[in-house]
Amino acid sequence: MKPTTLVEFVRDTYQTDKFIPLHAPTFSGNEKAYVNETIASTFVSSVGKFVDEFEQKIEAYTGSAKAVATMNGTAALHAALYMAGVERGDLVITQALTFVATCNALYHMGAEPIFVDVSPVSLGLCPKAVDTYLGEYAELTEQGCVHKKTRQRIRAVVPMHTFGHPVELDELVAVCLKWQLVLVEDAAESLGSFYKGKHTGTLGDYSAISFNGNKVITTGGGGMVLCRTKEQGARTKHVTTTAKVPHPFEFYHDEPGFNYRMPNLNAALGCAQMEVLEAYLVKKRVLAEQYAVLFAGSEYSFVREPEYAQSNYWLNAIICPNKSSRDQLLEQTNAAGVMTRPIWQLMHRLPMFQNALRGDLTHSEFIEAHLVNIPSTPVEIVKK
Repeated sequence: MKPTTLVEFVRDTYQTDKFIPLHAPTFSGNEKAYVNETIASTFVSSVGKFVDEFEQKIEAYTGSAKAVATMNGTAALHAALYMAGVERGDLVITQALTFVATCNALYHMGAEPIFVDVSPVSLGLCPKAVDTYLGEYAELTEQGCVHKKTRQRIRAVVPMHTFGHPVELDELVAVCLKWQLVLVEDAAESLGSFYKGKHTGTLGDYSAISFNGNKVITTGGGGMVLCRTKEQGARTKHVTTTAKVPHPFEFYHDEPGFNYRMPNLNAALGCAQMEVLEAYLVKKRVLAEQYAVLFAGSEYSFVREPEYAQSNYWLNAIICPNKSSRDQLLEQTNAAGVMTRPIWQLMHRLPMFQNALRGDLTHSEFIEAHLVNIPSTPVEIVKK
């Protein structure tokens, strides 16, 4: 199959000769009405009815005990790691095949990543690889899980549900129990994805969702911390609201906190987007199926959801035969005004993480050299 075939399919699907982005926000409901209501109320900052309503909608949809809205996904992950007990000098196991925000949150906490390989099925952190790494390099002590060489505490495991495809959560939970580690899910990309009937982000102790402009639904900028218990949620909300103790007029803060709360203006957009989320997910699955048919029998392999999961197909992806064919596809599609993108460079290739501890990354390196993301915005009509 030639790159021009993909260009023709995408243009036919989106019915336009203009530039086609990878994933654009779609506004088809009450977004303007709710945002205008927020402006009229003057409550456009971190206090207002839409913040509470948005949190409740996410709780109801995901089944989380408590959801806490934040200003972006990185802030949500930072808060989740803080609540999980990650401290300066700790080690945290995560994947090298991820967006840099995963590691930025660790860096700004003074924690350090350990990069472990991903599964070729989920594209996310592989539980067998995690257990193998720990068996070789870690030991359990009175202080918990400790790295044999550095003697640093290994505190948490952070899988990322790559492009919305859920990782093997049961197996990761078991590994975390075995090694006394906290599971924090980076669910930034996976709103609307389910693992064995449970929404991603609800099996870990904490998780983080993103509502950036390129996600399945958007609040412009925004994130959400999902908490396992209401008690954890109450403390997370307290910490992310500058740890201010409620009082009619006094300003008293009982611990260091973050000013991470989502503005009411953004939450209004989110509430409207939640009303159309299910429709978006249906359209995205239809588009994914059309891509699967397009690439069937070709030298390109379409990335399907794992058998144990239902993915939101946030970003559709294909695996190219080799790096040269990947580069050719990227060059020709982008030159034709159809946005395609390679996956992120592996984190240990970036200067700030080049000295990080890591295990074997065979699958991560293969995916890095072969994967291309293709346009994934949900559309009203997809050509049959």
